[in-house]
Amino acid sequence: MSTTRTARPAGVSPQALLAEIAVDPMGQVTASVYETARLVASAPWLSGHRRRIEFLTGCQNPDGTWGGPGPYVLVPTLSAVEALLTVASAARPGERAVPGHGDVAGAAHRGLHALFARLDPRSRAVLPDTIGAEFLIPWLVGEINQHLDALEKHPVTGLDAWQGSGRLHTPDGWDSAPLDRLRHAAGQGHPLPPKVWHSLEALGGTAVQAPQVRPVDGAVGCSPAATAAWLGAGDGDGAGTERRRAIEYLHTVQARHGGPVPGVTPIGVFERAWVLSALAEAFPGTAPPRELGHSLHAAFGDLGVPAGAGLPPDSDDTAGALHALALIGRPRSPECLWAYESDTHFRCFAAERTPSTSTNAHILMAFGDHEAGAADRARYRRAIGKISRWLHGQQRPDGSWIDKWHASPYYATVCSVSALARHGDASSAVALRAATEWVLGTQRHDGSWGLWSGTSEETAYAMQTLLRAPARDDGAVRHAVLRGDAFLAAQDGPARHDHDGPDDHGGPDTPDTPDAPGGRRDHGRHGGHDGHGHRGDARRYPPLWHDKDLYAPVAVVRAETLAARTLARTRILERQ
Repeated sequence: MSTTRTARPAGVSPQALLAEIAVDPMGQVTASVYETARLVASAPWLSGHRRRIEFLTGCQNPDGTWGGPGPYVLVPTLSAVEALLTVASAARPGERAVPGHGDVAGAAHRGLHALFARLDPRSRAVLPDTIGAEFLIPWLVGEINQHLDALEKHPVTGLDAWQGSGRLHTPDGWDSAPLDRLRHAAGQGHPLPPKVWHSLEALGGTAVQAPQVRPVDGAVGCSPAATAAWLGAGDGDGAGTERRRAIEYLHTVQARHGGPVPGVTPIGVFERAWVLSALAEAFPGTAPPRELGHSLHAAFGDLGVPAGAGLPPDSDDTAGALHALALIGRPRSPECLWAYESDTHFRCFAAERTPSTSTNAHILMAFGDHEAGAADRARYRRAIGKISRWLHGQQRPDGSWIDKWHASPYYATVCSVSALARHGDASSAVALRAATEWVLGTQRHDGSWGLWSGTSEETAYAMQTLLRAPARDDGAVRHAVLRGDAFLAAQDGPARHDHDGPDDHGGPDTPDTPDAPGGRRDHGRHGGHDGHGHRGDARRYPPLWHDKDLYAPVAVVRAETLAARTLARTRILERQ
């Protein structure tokens, strides 16, 4: 269909969204508590320092944690508490460290209470597989314990209760051994795996000007925290082109949110591939700016593409870029993906700890796009069969899939269903039916879908799952999609932007815990959406994607929501 024949939903047009991302190589990413706190602790000289402190004290959850919900609070809470202890301890005895010292000390005090409760050695924490957690958790626990040790000799107003208070324990299975080995290797001058650069700050002093690390366009590992750690302490001045460009990068990323910073940035390759794929499928008559296809082709190396400049190539972003290029009529060979093949599935990186369902689904899409015209068609057919069988085996008993790149099963499920519906064989029918039943059974009373509460992003994924899987003939799919579309239409209205808060309508997966989103902070006080991933986006786009803490790739979410509503019109509404 072309955009001239299909009535699209109100809101941003596909052309406008594509034009936005074409001129913004950084990518639209929500602000990160974890990364912002690291800059508070390590780069007080950087513009926006006071606003970063205000961001941390202003977005603390009522229970004393940050981020979340549930187990996702640990890493951002450790980072925020350590940063606020650094700020509160910076003053000489009898002085206040910063204006609003009471807010800083009070927030640190509440955060410490929350951490001691969560890291009680009598309980066993089950933690999500967020990026670098095996390094960041033991490092930050050690840093906070050093602050607690220092309080005995150098008391801080507002933190008196923590003098001689004991020490935090690292969770079982998260000791410092991997971090110790990494620091030893770095100290000996051994090469550091490029994927570790993103969490370089965990190396402490070893990270400063580490000779094994080279910033790319000023950024170390696409991370403000890693970049600040590589720069080291100081006032931000210094000779050297690399240092100056790193400082410029930090000034640029903090300006996008008025002080707070996003996590993984720049993320332009990932953003462009995912947005192009979503919109090209929903609007096949739309021609994207040539720069988008050109930039994706230019990002390819021998092992494919990274999510952004400065990260190592990976098979997930590579497959996503290949699929996007195929959809816009500028395909290239997927040969580079063979480097990631294992006996049973495809790896995202070499030596990865946890395989990814969404990555394998994206590779299935890329191979399926190419297979018909491939010289070695049999090899591609074997790989398609292998990936399909592996995805079948990863499906959960309830019919959903989960993934290491996203907190919500609705993302992994739409990825798997889309790939299996298009390129799976007859044996995929059972898996597709089970996924459809799961999606139908988990819709909330207000028409939304969501793991913790109904969100536009997850509702878009659920609708696309139903629209891409073989349809039931009893009207249930049509009814569910119409209800989902009505929910999304309400979120696009002038009065509300997203379903953020207690789920008044209930639903099959509504958690009855203080960690549910109803107990989270009001992101809205940090401003509204301005189209570039700025402050306030966490209200409209709840963070669900895995980095060091959760984040939302705003342009991707906007594209998926627009695609879901447009596909609903194409396949259901316009046939009524």
